[in-house]
Amino acid sequence: MTQDTQSNNTLFVGNLPWSLRGKDLTEIFSQYGEVVFSRVILDRETRKSKGYGFVEFANLEDAEKAKEEMHEAEVNGRSIKIDYARPKQENPEE
Repeated sequence: MTQDTQSNNTLFVGNLPWSLRGKDLTEIFSQYGEVVFSRVILDRETRKSKGYGFVEFANLEDAEKAKEEMHEAEVNGRSIKIDYARPKQENPEE
């Protein structure tokens, strides 16, 4: 079973500068529309950034525009990578 990632208003943002946090993602991406959620993923033990995060927009059109315009954009000296987020895979233990 596959999901059409093109109908997803949540973006995966990779290659983030280590100093960025969720509030920074909201600030950066809010120029494209209403950001309803943003998060930089942190290591559980060290609480340091893993270098990627997620940004969810209120609507699909804003997510599409942000993806198109921000993919490979430079943020604090790093070229960020953007794609549509994929749903978390269940861990089948069968």
